[in-house]
Amino acid sequence: MVAVMWFRRDLRIEDNVALKHALEESDELFLLFHVNPDQFLGEESINQAAFFKSVEILREELDEKGATLHILYGDLKDCFTRLKKELPNWSDVYINRDEKGYGLERDKVAGGLFKELGIKAHGYHDHHIHSAQEIKTNSGTYYKVFTPYFNKWKELQKPHVVDVKFETEKIVGQPVFIEDEDQFAQLLDRQIQVGNAQLGTREAHKLLDDFVENHLRDYKEARDYPLKDATSHLSKHLRAGEISIRTVYDRVNRAENSLGKHTFIQELAWRDFYNAIYATHPDQKEVSINASFRQVEWDNNEQNFKKWQEGQTGFPTVDAAMRQLKETGWMHNRLRMLTASFLTKDLLIDWRWGEKYFQEMLNDYDAASNIGGWQWASSTGADGVPYFRVFNPTTQSEKFDKDGSFIKKYVPELKAIDNKKIHEPSKLTAEEQETFGVVIGEDYPGPIVSHKRSRELAIQAFENSKKKTENMKAADPK
Repeated sequence: MVAVMWFRRDLRIEDNVALKHALEESDELFLLFHVNPDQFLGEESINQAAFFKSVEILREELDEKGATLHILYGDLKDCFTRLKKELPNWSDVYINRDEKGYGLERDKVAGGLFKELGIKAHGYHDHHIHSAQEIKTNSGTYYKVFTPYFNKWKELQKPHVVDVKFETEKIVGQPVFIEDEDQFAQLLDRQIQVGNAQLGTREAHKLLDDFVENHLRDYKEARDYPLKDATSHLSKHLRAGEISIRTVYDRVNRAENSLGKHTFIQELAWRDFYNAIYATHPDQKEVSINASFRQVEWDNNEQNFKKWQEGQTGFPTVDAAMRQLKETGWMHNRLRMLTASFLTKDLLIDWRWGEKYFQEMLNDYDAASNIGGWQWASSTGADGVPYFRVFNPTTQSEKFDKDGSFIKKYVPELKAIDNKKIHEPSKLTAEEQETFGVVIGEDYPGPIVSHKRSRELAIQAFENSKKKTENMKAADPK
């Protein structure tokens, strides 16, 4: 049997469910990655550049083993039709399924084409610990609140790490589509640099080992402090499938018990929860899940949005976070919540603007988690933060970056400030500004909004949306 293993978000040869079956059940195996221009985000996208770098690392790892990752480039139907002509004996394709978003729609199209070509498709669950359909309420509906979801999640038996016996003698060797290979090479050359992002399965295992051995125990407390850098950083590897979620869970679960271990496992459950939410709300990238807040009248000031993107809002922690994102392609999770709250509540800018910007900039972008996080912070999603809870960027800074070290790292204009006013530099006196070598309004901006007033306006906008929704329901009870 000649089979194809189609890699997508599972860029590894270990603990890979579809690859395990493909190797066990085929006589010859063609390893494939399909590059679809329909998915391109633009040549300035850190997200895209990081993902393609992960693809290239997988190719290099396979080359070391004497195997080849073949590249198809172009329209999905055209590419797989060409492949069938090149491999007339091709009879089966193996994939790890997507349960939501673009991947699900792509798989529907591919499934129809494979049927036309006489190809038998084998799909497996691989990307999450529990699938989107696996955890339901006792009445058979899907959970909308995390805590009861997590209570059931904890009860379920977890999948084991999959043993993959990689046999290179089965793998089809030399590249077949030279023009496609050349197009992919040119695409890689055009991508922006992704900084110091260390990608690939080997790096993922180094991170996992270091995190479990040195950071897991203290994770519950330390994870909230950006400068401590005490989070796992595994998200960029999980999103491309450079390491399996089963491998991560197994390694963490075998560690000695601690509050940090419990908290981290809860974060893995959040990842499953957001996947389930996206699968049951397929339009959530564009539509707020909470119907009460679909009528919010956003201000959508484009100048303020640009200042937020550039880290020029006059709120140091927000600015440091946004500059960290732009410089590194990553942002600390607490700061993701803070910057999202600031955009949607302080600036009253549509959460969809922020979500799409993060999609371009994050090297660990995962649609379900990113959309879920933005809808949570903006109070528009499932189990979202109450609309009247608005993060205060100054008090958050004072609590989690007490001496301003994180601010100084990414906002060097403020690095000489040695008192508590680094959290609110607009309160520096003229004498202090001269002493610290920073003129507010010239070297560093003053606050572009009043947090106190913005909070009031945001709460009013959300309450107005609730009233509009209630009135619409009353007018049309259907």
